[in-house]
Amino acid sequence: AQAAPAAFAHPGVTVSRGQLDFARQQVNAGVQPWKGAYDQMLSSKYGSLTRTAKPRAVVECGSYSNPNNGCTDEREDAIAAYTQALAWYVTRDARYAKKAIELMDAWSATIRDHTNSNAPLQTGWAGSSWPKAAEIIKYTYDGGWANSGRFATMLRDVYLPEVINGSNSNGNWELSMMEAAVGISVFLEDKASYDKAMAKFRTRTAAYVYLSSDGALPRTVPSQNLDTTQKIVNYWQGQSTFVNGLTQETCRDFTHTGYGISAISHIAETSRIQGQDLYGTDVGERLRHALGFQAKYELGEAAPGWLCGGSLHLGLGPVTEVGHNALHNRLGHAMTNTEALTARNRPAGSNNLFVAWETLTHGDNPS
Repeated sequence: AQAAPAAFAHPGVTVSRGQLDFARQQVNAGVQPWKGAYDQMLSSKYGSLTRTAKPRAVVECGSYSNPNNGCTDEREDAIAAYTQALAWYVTRDARYAKKAIELMDAWSATIRDHTNSNAPLQTGWAGSSWPKAAEIIKYTYDGGWANSGRFATMLRDVYLPEVINGSNSNGNWELSMMEAAVGISVFLEDKASYDKAMAKFRTRTAAYVYLSSDGALPRTVPSQNLDTTQKIVNYWQGQSTFVNGLTQETCRDFTHTGYGISAISHIAETSRIQGQDLYGTDVGERLRHALGFQAKYELGEAAPGWLCGGSLHLGLGPVTEVGHNALHNRLGHAMTNTEALTARNRPAGSNNLFVAWETLTHGDNPS
């Protein structure tokens, strides 16, 4: 199915111009929680105007960051570029826009490849932040960006080929990779890649979050050949009882589950900005149940014996604002647990991988 719009909206990766305008208005009026969220962002290491980029030609990332040759630097420079772009939009202080450009230019002049076992995931994480920064700068900064074409070439040649074909690893990998692919496709105005990434995203989301309407067993990604009950149970970390909102990685840990939930919300938000609202489809229904299910236990409810053997590894991360705003505020779903967790976590910061400042950009944002 064709998902790409006839004409792409810009800035249009996870955050729209209307959302940026609302956040700017609230911060400049000193209204909470946006003012506190902005102050938190600006005082972080990503908000520093003295930050120096640390680009590498080859970023080498192994399992569990061993080796870590440029992996943290790349992800954090990308988050910093986005942070500086947001600071530019709120303040209209050109120093922030120039710092964002400096960070993006340093990497586009240097990077050629990602290697080792975590290369696809690393590319997905960094590739999710770069387009968010680039969209804001290219479409709202009036001081010019001479090397924007080189940056586009970097995204097209170094990042997109690494993520566009997806992954058969744990679901958070492919979801983050599709987030990068969708965001890059918006910046490049590449309709074919956008459609391909969105199709993979729809299939993976259905296979990542269980709904009772799926039947006795969760859905699967065809290429993974999970063709027996036992294979599916093994892939779902040994979990054999399936309920609304359980994810493929819930029994692994909530942190990786949070990565998957966050990527789902980011792609759904980008799709909405680009004219196709997925929140009213099974994507939104899965996101709503996933947030609520995980939030209940993150807030302290004890795990029953049938769930992950009664033992959960918590730590969902700052990942609830986008979904809560879309599903509770816009669509009117109650989402009591998600709302409580969102309030407890405000202002939501960064997970230092690919999530950043979502109380500022999406908290109770009507745009």
